[in-house]
Amino acid sequence: MPETPTGDYNRPLRHLSVYLSGLVKGRLWLKVLVGMFLGLVVGTLLGPSVGLVEPATGTLIGNWLAFPGQLFLASIQMIVIPLVIASVVRGLAASENLEQLRKLGVRVTGFFVITTAIAASIGLWIGGLFNPGQMLKGLATTAPEADTPTSTMPSVLELPETLLGLIPGNPLDAMVEGQMLQVVIFSIIVGIALVSMAPEKARPMLDLLDSLQQICMTVVRWAMRLAPFAVFGLMAQLTTTIGFTAMLGMASYVATVIAGLLVLLGFYMVILKLLAGESPKRFLKSTRDVLLLAFSTSSSAAVMPLSIRTAEDKLGVRPSVSQFVIPLGATINMNGTALYQAVATIFLAQVYGIDLSMGSMALVVAMAVGASIGSPATPGVGIVILAMVLQTVGVPPGGIALIMGVDRILDMCRTAINVTGDLVTCRLMENWSGERLPSERILDET
Repeated sequence: MPETPTGDYNRPLRHLSVYLSGLVKGRLWLKVLVGMFLGLVVGTLLGPSVGLVEPATGTLIGNWLAFPGQLFLASIQMIVIPLVIASVVRGLAASENLEQLRKLGVRVTGFFVITTAIAASIGLWIGGLFNPGQMLKGLATTAPEADTPTSTMPSVLELPETLLGLIPGNPLDAMVEGQMLQVVIFSIIVGIALVSMAPEKARPMLDLLDSLQQICMTVVRWAMRLAPFAVFGLMAQLTTTIGFTAMLGMASYVATVIAGLLVLLGFYMVILKLLAGESPKRFLKSTRDVLLLAFSTSSSAAVMPLSIRTAEDKLGVRPSVSQFVIPLGATINMNGTALYQAVATIFLAQVYGIDLSMGSMALVVAMAVGASIGSPATPGVGIVILAMVLQTVGVPPGGIALIMGVDRILDMCRTAINVTGDLVTCRLMENWSGERLPSERILDET
């Protein structure tokens, strides 16, 4: 079994995490909010609400304004797969032994699945409680239909084949097609193999992954500089398309999703206090920087290095735990996204006057759990997953056009909750998996 060279492996992660912390101290989140506000103003002036320019001209200008945003999204999406592979494999290689790895993997995966189901259930409950779609029933006839992907739940007979399909027959195909769950499983298999090998045999591969990780981090650093301009352009384009008046009509929907995310945050804090004895106030203070950065970038993958550093330095989590849980959580732990999908499904069902049965609601929960696993940790992926969920329960997926205008705001909020879930899981797994780090590694409150 390889020795645990955590010092060497942590150096590139820490280097980028220091840079990302600098972005927070430089108030990147504030620049993003300013960009969002300016995007709303410019989009309103160019859109149908004010009509300073012809609709075709406004659309053309909006498309060019959105160019930095599209470049930002493309940069993050381009680097997600190699970053996840390098982080998962190196995190597993930092594990003390296979037995610890097996126990940790079972616990982490089980915890992610259970909390994702709870998050989707909270979304259904809060959506039924607030009834945000009642005010917009008249818009149902104006929602355009869109070509969206379909998804069906596998039958019992198809289940063995479905499970075997999770193992990539050709890992390169899985990477090209963006099959994130297959990529993660391949990375886990490689990581376990490296743990089982002699240190001198595993070292060349780990050194190669170290270089790959540093390359990914350099690209992430470049992409972070575009974040305020990206949000400005995307918001301007969306407001130009649908108009500010229509976005104001979505206020009840936005408030419902944010309320649900706050309930989910409260749930996290309760289980953190009960199961790990951690003070919620101290946890939120320790993780403030990474949560602000997650809010600013709408990508849990982009903040992965800072998440790992925060877990290790401020929450007292061992590298063997943090470097396994954080990359895995960035891929399969989408609790904020699952809650958002449930609220959006209830909202659009109310807009179209569709009554969802208990069976349909149970299917929403199951689909939210299944679709969230393996989704890329990149901005905007929630809309793609939502299309699958809506198609499954019989809600017209064309209604997604109604919520696209406010998705950027909600994407930022739910990403912060996703990262919170990853860090809470790290803290719980450290508490359950064995001896804690020395107390001097844990930063005191200041």
